[in-house]
Amino acid sequence: MKNLSLSILLFLLLIGLGCSGPAKPGSEKHILDATNAIDDNSLINADNNKGDWLSYGKNYYEDRYSTLEQINKENVSKLGLAWSLELGTKRGIEATPLVVDGIMYLTGPWSKVYAIDCRAGKMLWEYDPKVPPGYGEKACCDVVNRGVALYKGKIYVGTLDGRLLALDAGNGKPVWTMQTVDSTKPYTITGAPRVIDGKVIIGNGGAEYGVRGYITAYDAATGKQVWRFYTVPGNPAAPFESDDMKMAAKTWDGNWWEYGGGGTAWDAMAYDPELKLLYVGTGNGSPWNRQYRSPQGGDNLFLSSIVAIDPANGKLVWYYQTTPGDTWDYTATQPLILANIAIKGELRKVIMQAPKNGFFYVLDRTNGKFISAQPYTYMNWAKGMDTVTGKPIENDFSRYENVNAEIFPGPSGGHNWQPMAFNRKTQLVYFPVRDLSMMYGKNKDWKYNKASVYGSGIGWNTGIGNDASKPLRKDTLSRKMVSAEKLVAWDPVAQKEVWNRPLVGVWNGGV
Repeated sequence: MKNLSLSILLFLLLIGLGCSGPAKPGSEKHILDATNAIDDNSLINADNNKGDWLSYGKNYYEDRYSTLEQINKENVSKLGLAWSLELGTKRGIEATPLVVDGIMYLTGPWSKVYAIDCRAGKMLWEYDPKVPPGYGEKACCDVVNRGVALYKGKIYVGTLDGRLLALDAGNGKPVWTMQTVDSTKPYTITGAPRVIDGKVIIGNGGAEYGVRGYITAYDAATGKQVWRFYTVPGNPAAPFESDDMKMAAKTWDGNWWEYGGGGTAWDAMAYDPELKLLYVGTGNGSPWNRQYRSPQGGDNLFLSSIVAIDPANGKLVWYYQTTPGDTWDYTATQPLILANIAIKGELRKVIMQAPKNGFFYVLDRTNGKFISAQPYTYMNWAKGMDTVTGKPIENDFSRYENVNAEIFPGPSGGHNWQPMAFNRKTQLVYFPVRDLSMMYGKNKDWKYNKASVYGSGIGWNTGIGNDASKPLRKDTLSRKMVSAEKLVAWDPVAQKEVWNRPLVGVWNGGV
């Protein structure tokens, strides 16, 4: 048996993802027979395939809820290692694997893809997209990849250098390739694609380096672009791509488009097949500090927002902005969960999120109307939520325009990319929570894409630093953190923590 630092990770994944059962040959024909059967109906009814994990969040609701009961708290201590497999990397894995009929599809660093027979512990094929090494400098947060999508015999993966690939599920050979970004700009892809109604949906990252975010849909069979939805407006001197961008531009000021604008949608998506709405979480502004990108203020739509899009044509249906005029890197790209829960005696179709800013949100997913929000971690940038407007009530120092202040949460957020799960029986949401901060002040020497220690020669566009000419808000300092990170069970109806367990370190996996 080969030794592997990731053995425990793979083992834990295997016991939960339907890899048990009688051995079957992992032949190319077996794989194609199994994966060709995964169509739109299969993805809509993914929960009927109890032993499989067919999409990133297990199902379109992204609730990561499994009905399997063979392994439970009484017998989990009796489990042992069945096999291990060397993946040839010492870096960590951020991907959620997909499993169909005993075959696991997994991504690793540098966008590599692996197909594994998880009954036998055998590598069936692996594919290296050969991302140019220089793209490591364009990735703000490592060369990770969070997974693939599966549809009609093909595996879809976004690569760090901005390509979308369709691979033959049987042998891993490319079927088609699309360049989804302007490769002269520092775009990256680290998130997992989703497949909806025969279209592969993918976003991108790079707001830290000055790009404009968007979501694109491609034909799953051919790779042809179907539609594109921009998350922030471009240069007003050019025609706006839609009335939505014209409206959004009214919430910006200055020459934001020269800095990209940001709003990259690098992770979160969910889909309601009954309402036919695709939900996408958008990211931070470029630069982070609104004083530079939009000097006179404004909400800066659609930064740090949940947008509901018609997946047939890419048109905006509704939006909700979690952090208006974001100036802290409080992205809303954290996982989204759809659920039907009883609130005040009425069954509501909701969408839930715990984004970076520290509030746990429950919204009506039919129209984006605010239902409730409460802090799930310590915060001092806001002192509460205006339940009429659905907007946070900011503290006077929060935008650090005339002060330097220690602000909670910091840019890593109260919760980040780590998946969270909703238990349909307990009606609780489980996710890892951080209690971290950062010193915020205006960087008076900021220049767009000025070489930075954070990204070698590529500019790290925050606009945040210590302004020695401004006072320090001492009342924001010296708070003793309760726990750097903990696992939380959250009641989304009562909007309160039910229990927590401390975790070791400040950067753990998902649930």
